[in-house]
Amino acid sequence: LIKVKGFQVAPAELEGLLREHPEVSDAAVTALPCSRSGEVPIAFVIPKPAAAESLKEVALQQYVAEKVAPYKQISKIVFVESIPKSATGKILRRQLKEIAQKEYC
Repeated sequence: LIKVKGFQVAPAELEGLLREHPEVSDAAVTALPCSRSGEVPIAFVIPKPAAAESLKEVALQQYVAEKVAPYKQISKIVFVESIPKSATGKILRRQLKEIAQKEYC
């Protein structure tokens, strides 16, 4: 779980919303440390091939914001070609968190 200003946010909920978007192929959400909020959600998104050039971070943030409480809103969306997963298909969240901290903190 991601703890945002004392609220708990389930990454799976945000991932589900992102995957419902017609231009998103896959998504993974993890926590990014934040001095004001404790942690904030950061999403790694694989756009569908036809939408790779047209899909924008702001549009996806608005799409999610319309469907969730303000504290659940995604602070950053990173477009990637792949999401680290185990042999069984589980998202390797520890690797995502390391990438987020290294690149975006």
